[in-house]
Amino acid sequence: MPIGDRWRLVQLLLSSIQQETLVLSPPPTTVNSFAELNPWTQSLIGVVQLATEEPTESYVDYLEEKYS
Repeated sequence: MPIGDRWRLVQLLLSSIQQETLVLSPPPTTVNSFAELNPWTQSLIGVVQLATEEPTESYVDYLEEKYS
């Protein structure tokens, strides 16, 4: 298959995947939906950050601190 035909096939496939993704994607979360959250949960927004380390390592560190 010539390179031009391959490139066209790749573009069509990518376009198809993008269209399916847009259809299947849930709508983005809006600010209004945060108002429906419990006040305690709202207070955590922007405060709690995801850990960069493995959850197992974090739990092991927690246990070492607790029982040492």
